[in-house]
Amino acid sequence: MDELRTGAIIAAAGKGKRFGTETKKQFIPLCGKPLVAYSIEKFQKSPFVHEIVLVVPEDKLSYCCYEIVERFQFNKVKKIVPGGEERQHSVEIGLNSLSDRFDIVVVHDGVRPFIQVEIINKVIKEASTYGGAICAVRIKDTVKKAYNSTYVDKTLPREELWLAQTPQAFRYEILKKAIEKAKEDGFIGTDESSLVERCGFRVKITEGHWANIKITTKEDLITAELFVKGGIEDSLQCTG
Repeated sequence: MDELRTGAIIAAAGKGKRFGTETKKQFIPLCGKPLVAYSIEKFQKSPFVHEIVLVVPEDKLSYCCYEIVERFQFNKVKKIVPGGEERQHSVEIGLNSLSDRFDIVVVHDGVRPFIQVEIINKVIKEASTYGGAICAVRIKDTVKKAYNSTYVDKTLPREELWLAQTPQAFRYEILKKAIEKAKEDGFIGTDESSLVERCGFRVKITEGHWANIKITTKEDLITAELFVKGGIEDSLQCTG
């Protein structure tokens, strides 16, 4: 791994419409620290990450520079750039903003504050071996496929199903090709893996952690506060 260089993209340009507050959810204070700062901090600590590009709403560029990057001394953040209309566009902007053609590019949601550094490292290692890797967790509940939204069509095989999370990491040329192909086809995916998969590349799954929640609702924020105040955030980083 020493010879490979990794660039990270923190996708934090979302509008947060579902959150229902004036402050975008990625900048909501979580126990005194902006939510996105927790995510950046983990990539700052990873020995495999050499550079971070932070993608944010255009009206938050100055705020992120002074109140997040400088305040918390995130010296791996080399650029803060405005995002696009969709997450996919923001990741493309982030990819094109990296200062170099890195061997591996790892992408993470800015609103997943409890990612473990060890999982970041594992996903990067797997991507270097297999070309692409994501972290995901196994389904716990029984999953039903429905038709007309309210009637059960069939029960899906739980042992085959995973919930995809981030980080997701890929060799630079694979992610670049996948994004360009999606753009050419007018395809909008919900994560980077979906773009890579449709180009015929296989993506390795690395076991994630259920604590790596995505803050989407106010209820999620309450859970996040309990994680921090209860010491779960600290214990996650210690246990790896």
